Amino acid sequence: MSSPKKRMSVFTLSMMTVAAVCSLRGLPMMAKEGLSMIFYILFSTIIFLLPASLVAAELGGAFSKESGGVYTWVKAAFGSRWGFTAIWLQWIQNVVWYPTVLGFAAGALAYLFMDPNLANSGAYTGSVILIAYWCATFITLAGTDVVSKVTKYGVLLGTVLPGVLVIVLGLLWINMGNPLEFLQVSPQLAAAEKTMGQLPHARLFPHITGLGSVAFLAGIILLFAGVEVHAVHANELENPGKQFPESMFLAAGVIFLLFTLGSLSVAAVLPAEEISLTAGLMQAFKMLLGKFHLDFLTPIIGLLAAFGAIGGVMSWISGPSRGLLHTADQGELPPFLAKTNKKGMPINILFIQAVIVSILASLYFIMDNVSVAFFMISAMTITLYLVMYILMYAAAIKLRYTQPDLPRTYKVPGGFYGLCAVAGVGLLGVCFALIVGFFPPTNLQVGNPALYVTLVAVGLVVFVGLPLLINAIKKPGWKQTH
Repeated sequence: MSSPKKRMSVFTLSMMTVAAVCSLRGLPMMAKEGLSMIFYILFSTIIFLLPASLVAAELGGAFSKESGGVYTWVKAAFGSRWGFTAIWLQWIQNVVWYPTVLGFAAGALAYLFMDPNLANSGAYTGSVILIAYWCATFITLAGTDVVSKVTKYGVLLGTVLPGVLVIVLGLLWINMGNPLEFLQVSPQLAAAEKTMGQLPHARLFPHITGLGSVAFLAGIILLFAGVEVHAVHANELENPGKQFPESMFLAAGVIFLLFTLGSLSVAAVLPAEEISLTAGLMQAFKMLLGKFHLDFLTPIIGLLAAFGAIGGVMSWISGPSRGLLHTADQGELPPFLAKTNKKGMPINILFIQAVIVSILASLYFIMDNVSVAFFMISAMTITLYLVMYILMYAAAIKLRYTQPDLPRTYKVPGGFYGLCAVAGVGLLGVCFALIVGFFPPTNLQVGNPALYVTLVAVGLVVFVGLPLLINAIKKPGWKQTH
């Protein structure tokens, strides 16, 4: 019954990873930073994407015969309590993240309906999130084979194709001699610099007046997170030890190129202050396609971008939920959460996360500013995910020290100290982003800053505390005997 799963290709796993990481929803967030986005992308790539890819490739190769992903890695280093905490955080941050990526899908679909103003409606956005997520959940129940196909075509048609198109149109825009918006200075920044006696100009390095000035960095780092999520599928490859690292590096290269060139194209045609976090990509497409008399393609691109976002969601639904299922089989969760259907999909876990997503989507119905709701949920998401990365990097260091002879089909170069350097850089980047994530961004009107910080802090404490509480009350009878 499991033989077809053993034949997943490097390309398919790479595309599933690209789908999990590279959502076009991130382009507006980076474009909003203007020319400074180059700093943010380079910072996120060097401090986060590269260390995460290298460490995940080593750990994935070492444990390629086992399922469970980060649960297996962290458990081997620090025991089942912290292994369970790691996979829980990967799962729950993911659940908190779904409304943000589907909020982007709602913004893209507004252009399919030829009513861009819908993207600013909380009721419309919340409704699309609920419908799309429940549909994705039912499709996921059909099994990994169906999910991998939808995800692969979702990323090719809904992420890579629109991403390449916006890059090509952006280059044509530049070639025609049009003014580049990312070289302009926003009125707010110009006024701030004049009061300090400085000449207003576009900056490669962010204009930093406090941690709130770089709060978007936490959100941008989140855009590069997730290269490790499909480690649970490593043993479905024909040669996991060799092919899993290959899929990691192929995915990382595609992610970097799409993010860098795509966000520059959006920033070239839209003033930073006019970019919507949920609909910014479609704003750029509408302007670019109109310039080249291709307006009729706008609704089609809206549909494809939404399909890509939903494919990304399905990619995430299948990965962490299966990792959590593995912990249920190991006795970390009550037996009812280990229930699966004929396709091996965790029914109860999928339905529970769908209910949580539905509750979070209600934020869009009660908050006036969709961009603020979008960013606040993103901030809560990144703090949870960053704690998981701290555990992953620490596990890699400890395992290289305590189990140097563990067979590893790929090793981070430089021996033990080389791994410490790579994982150490990753840890520094993660800790910095974790601190920054608690500061409301200065370029978004978040309303009450104290409420913003409180919500993010409470979310972190509650969602990190829950797995520790569950571990403390677990019972021996929870472990599955099949």
